[in-house]
Parts: sequence; structure tokens; C-alpha cells
Amino acid sequence: MPYLTAIERARARLGRLASTFVFLPTTGSTNDVALSRAGSDASHGLVVVADEQTAGRGRRGHTWFSPPGAGLYVSVVVAPSTTNIDPARATALLTLTAGVALVEGIAAATGLEVDVKWPNDVYVARRKIAGILAEGAAAPQVVLGYGINIAPSAYPPALRDRATSLESELGREVDRVHVLVETLAALARRYDDLLAGRFDAILDAWRARAPAASGARVTWTTNAEVLSGTTAGIDDHGALLVRIDDRIERIIGGEVAWL
Repeated sequence: MPYLTAIERARARLGRLASTFVFLPTTGSTNDVALSRAGSDASHGLVVVADEQTAGRGRRGHTWFSPPGAGLYVSVVVAPSTTNIDPARATALLTLTAGVALVEGIAAATGLEVDVKWPNDVYVARRKIAGILAEGAAAPQVVLGYGINIAPSAYPPALRDRATSLESELGREVDRVHVLVETLAALARRYDDLLAGRFDAILDAWRARAPAASGARVTWTTNAEVLSGTTAGIDDHGALLVRIDDRIERIIGGEVAWL
């Protein structure tokens, strides 16, 4: 199997990741498979990859379109709270850490420069090319899932103005196996940063790759109302800061619309 062969060749660069590697031709959701296997020391670093997902999902219950052979669908079991340096902060920064890793991995595999957008998306200009979903598993583990659009068929035609793919941007075929290895290698490096408490290095890298984190107009919904403001960066725990008139609001979750 090309995936397994490539993983073994890259073993020295993957750290604790892919200690166990599972490839499935089709599955409902790679996150569900990883969640079902998480919870033991042996599952730390487990990587699940599928050629197709029939029930792929993103944040807040959104569907992640996952046709066969068109994208990269990956889930990794990690345990950020096992760090000895501020476990709560490490857990809070996990999704941003993964965003930095995907940007770096995609660049290493293809040469394409992409951006991150808070909290969990990877974009080229205004079009989404990858997404991240972290879900709690048996403590202290978390399943970190990510999907990357490799070919144009990875997303429905109706989303063409809001989504793109590596092959569309590059104008050539892209080796999914190579993208998998480079994104896992980048994730392994940044996960080591997270566990070692090198939070500033992660935050600096994220800020450098997030042009919309400052100066962009956004709206979001609270329990009582819809608010709007201008992004003013992120804080040291990864919360989005938004300026409304003369005050700063701190957003840690929910649905944010970028105008």
C-alpha cells in the first residue's frame, strides 16, 4: 500500500504520530473510527486515513463532502493536556497548531502558499481548501481530524466560488500520499512545540499566516443578539479578538461570518 510504505519511509520525521496507521477504502467518518479506538496509551499517535467518507463532518455539524480519490481525509489521536506546561492552554491551542501545520505541510508538499482563518480553516484568497475538526475522546486524548481538497471533484460544483483544491490552484496533478506525509511531519513538529510549551512559536507562526485575523469585518451570534466588529488579532489562548467601537470582545467559539 503506497500510504503505509510512505509512512514507514518518513518514520523518523513523524515522532509519536502514526505509531499505528489505519487505511480504509471507505468509512463513515475517520474521526469516528479514531474515537472508537482512542483511550489507551497505545492509541496515542494513531492515524486513520480514508479514501472516501460517507458521513464526513466539520464544525457545528456541517457536512464535509468526501468523495473517493478526491481529497485527503485524516484523523490523528493526540493528547495535548499531557504536557507539563499549562495543559489547559495547550489544549486550547490545538486547532490553531494544526492550522499552522497544514499550511507548512501543504507548502512543503506542493509549494503552494495558503492562509489560515480562525478558528479552523485553510484558505487560498477567499476560497476554502482545507478544514480541521478537533473532538474530545477518552481523557486525556483528542481526535484531530483534517480534510484537504486535492482535486476539484472534492467539493460540489455549487461551492466553486467558495472552495478550491490543490490541483485547481497548481494546474497539475498532486500526489495525495506526499501531501499526507508532509502534513503529518509538519503536525509532528508543531505537536512537539505544543507539548514542550513553545506556545509563542505556534502563535507567531499562526499570526504570520492569518491576514484576516486583523482588520476584517465579521459578525457573530451571541445568546441574545447578532454582533459585528473588526478583527483585532488573537490572544495568547487563541481566542479571536474583535473591536466594537471602543471595546474588545473575546470570541472562543460559535459561528463567525467573515464579511
